[in-house]
Amino acid sequence: MTAQLEPKAKKKRVTITEIAREAGVAPSTVSKVLNANHDVSAATRQRVQALLSERNYERRAYAPEEGPPLVDLVFQELESPWAMEIVRGAVDAAAAAGMTVALTSLSEGSGRRSWLDHICARGTHGVILLLAKLGNREKAELRSRGLPFAVVDPRGEADPTVVTVGATNWSGGYTATRHLIELGHQRIGMISGPSDLLCSRARMDGYRSAMETSRLPLDPDLMQWGDFHVDGGFKEATAMLSLPQRPTAIFAGSDLQALGVLEAARILHVRVPSQLSLVGFDDLPLSRWTSPPLTTVRQPLAEMAGTAVRLVLRQERAEDIDNRSVELATSLVIRETTVPCT
Repeated sequence: MTAQLEPKAKKKRVTITEIAREAGVAPSTVSKVLNANHDVSAATRQRVQALLSERNYERRAYAPEEGPPLVDLVFQELESPWAMEIVRGAVDAAAAAGMTVALTSLSEGSGRRSWLDHICARGTHGVILLLAKLGNREKAELRSRGLPFAVVDPRGEADPTVVTVGATNWSGGYTATRHLIELGHQRIGMISGPSDLLCSRARMDGYRSAMETSRLPLDPDLMQWGDFHVDGGFKEATAMLSLPQRPTAIFAGSDLQALGVLEAARILHVRVPSQLSLVGFDDLPLSRWTSPPLTTVRQPLAEMAGTAVRLVLRQERAEDIDNRSVELATSLVIRETTVPCT
């Protein structure tokens, strides 16, 4: 009887992450060595090259390290003008550093571990997470892989160990509400975003503080949590504008929600701004083209993304970061949806 030979096991390909772990460096440093970048010390370069040779590392034909160095943007959802402003700021900051940007959307149904594996496989230099709530497991996973990261507009309570970039949401909410109060409005509605978002709560708190400072009553019917989307703004505004004593002004926690308020007002035959003043939040490009043009709070989205990219690159270079929680200033942009209360 002829003995049947077992099939030869396929040799497992060595990854950049494994080389980096053995060399005690970040995966991006291995990528720099492979690309002959000059910002790696001679000793580190020699150690990495020795390991690459010893482990018989083979580049794939499509290996990402042969292209421009990458920084990754990871979104909860990508179908929003808000997201496009973030992308624009990140692309500009990455280009200034000679890098390019890759996008990953968690709404596509992939698990957290699979997106981590995916971005690690392409040799990313760092990760920017948008509106993401990071658990201890995810943070440990990112750090174990040597990936610097930053969170833009974080959910939940601040974590001093994580680099975050946000905006002065409380101040923005306060300023928007004060603007309406100074125009003589007293019955002012507020539609914020999801209650589990730190930025949503801060905008609502700013509204509440402005009302309390002016000794105006807080009506629970006029203080609602939304979803930052057009549909949510439409739903909440329809309820407010259908009250026996409807508001004379509404502060919407996002420009998209403000679009929903405009549509609700149109359907209910409430004229903006003569019968209802309206303030949004974000100052997206579309806010200039609403009818009438939208008064809003400018949130510096592109600058927030650019700051996050620069902070990730500073982490990669092992530079000290004095302020790990950065807040960029908001400002009121007055257009044509707010007028004095008559």
